[in-house]
Amino acid sequence: MADQPVMQIDTKGLCCPMPILKAKKAIDSIAVGEVIEVLATDPGSKADFESWTRTTGHELVSSGENGGVFTYQIRKTR
Repeated sequence: MADQPVMQIDTKGLCCPMPILKAKKAIDSIAVGEVIEVLATDPGSKADFESWTRTTGHELVSSGENGGVFTYQIRKTR
């Protein structure tokens, strides 16, 4: 089970690159080891968050979809 997120970022209705930009701003504001949760409705966000976490070195703890809403939990690693 993932750690409890310290922050939830609602990006529903926003298209790329806004979900990533909002996630970056949130990640920058938390401590290493903490987790954020991002909610998105853009179907392309799955590939975007997989690529972004791989590129930045942050950990994509979990991802899922329910009723057209995608949920990502991301751990800050550096």
